[in-house]
Amino acid sequence: MITLKSAREIEAMRESGEVLANVHQQLRGFIKPGITSWDIEMFVRKIIKDHGAIAAQMGFEGYKYATCVSVNSEICHGFPRKEVLKNGDLIKVDMCVEYKGAMSDSCWAYAVGEVTPEIQHLMDVTKKSMYLGIEQAQVGNRIGDIGHAIQTYVESEGLSVVRDFVGHGIGPSIHEEPNIPHFGEAGRGMRLREGMLITIEPMVNIGTWKMKMDPNGWTAYTRDGKWSCQYEHTLAITKNGPLLLTSQGVEGTY
Repeated sequence: MITLKSAREIEAMRESGEVLANVHQQLRGFIKPGITSWDIEMFVRKIIKDHGAIAAQMGFEGYKYATCVSVNSEICHGFPRKEVLKNGDLIKVDMCVEYKGAMSDSCWAYAVGEVTPEIQHLMDVTKKSMYLGIEQAQVGNRIGDIGHAIQTYVESEGLSVVRDFVGHGIGPSIHEEPNIPHFGEAGRGMRLREGMLITIEPMVNIGTWKMKMDPNGWTAYTRDGKWSCQYEHTLAITKNGPLLLTSQGVEGTY
């Protein structure tokens, strides 16, 4: 069931999103060659706790960690671990924060040191595709408009969009209806309504969009071993356009 959020609920989720955005801002200066994704996990846990918030992913469907840290060919849901990150690695840090009962969800990609031009292109295209999808998150548009904008741009740049994982509704639970695919046809799917809270989180691959699962049951990899990138915002559908809730320093609508 899709629930439309009140102005009070959206404001609460904006406060949660500010906490989450602050974590990502601090990670920019923390991530460098020589650290581990377990160091990132501990760093994130402390910041969330210091803000009086809760790392909402811990315990969700049995997941044990505050973060998903996916490295290089890992598409998503990578476990934090003690392998050292090297110069040129690409990591994606995905997390959910609960603050005063309100939820937010965001993923950002980080270059570890200096990445190759090919990986920088992957990062740039993925981030731009997310914002092109956000532009379509307007009252009266359809869900397919979001996915079509993302897919068309990504494929024009010679990359591919993952099909197996999608955006979603959010609040007060981490995952709610509707699903928000990052591919599809314009003019198709449910109409977007004022008060809907959704995530837009394209996962973009250098090679095939197809994936394979790790035996751990959580982590997804690209089937061909080529690298993957992801960016994600939580946003509200408002009469004035999409309102980003996980973007510190961005005021008003997109």
